[in-house]
Amino acid sequence: MVIGIAGGTGSGKTTLADLILKRMGPDRIAYLAHDAYYKDQQHLPIEARAQVNYDHPDSLETDLMVRQIQELLAGRAIEMPVYDFSTHSRKAETVHVDPKPVILVEGILIFVEKDLLDLFNMKIFVDTDADLRFIRRLLRDVKERGRTVQSVVDQYLRTVRPMHLEFVEASKRYADIIVPEGGMNVVALDMVIARLQSLLQGKLPNNAQ
Repeated sequence: MVIGIAGGTGSGKTTLADLILKRMGPDRIAYLAHDAYYKDQQHLPIEARAQVNYDHPDSLETDLMVRQIQELLAGRAIEMPVYDFSTHSRKAETVHVDPKPVILVEGILIFVEKDLLDLFNMKIFVDTDADLRFIRRLLRDVKERGRTVQSVVDQYLRTVRPMHLEFVEASKRYADIIVPEGGMNVVALDMVIARLQSLLQGKLPNNAQ
């Protein structure tokens, strides 16, 4: 069973995914973040790397993610890539992921690519106001990714906001469940957990949407 959690930058997708992982247990869930599959930009000069549109679907190696999900579904372990956001390059090391009953996939653009979308048995969209999302992204990028405030603002206006409107917001129509405020929505979290447990226990058909 494959669960997809999508939503805009800073919407609370990762928080929701972490809470599901904690409630369900890491022994039952294999967790894949779409962010890990950004294309390696090491061939570009440092200045040019910063100009790449990282909010467009073409910036991600989604076909690799699709193949690795299929491997997990077939019962085979994978080596998930690791991306360094400070240098916009893929690290040499990987993360070993074993097959589990649930594959949890999280990312901004995971509902945009049809080959990826078709793999999901449950599709969750985290819907949060744009001002809150921007503030969260600003704080995260400055603290965790070594960015300046000005560079975050410039990128938000240049690519993040227009790509959100063109791709992310448009992909919301594919969701089975829309969760306002992400991990802060306790009622929605309880509902998702209950449905996952029912599916795992065989009370609902595996292809139930």
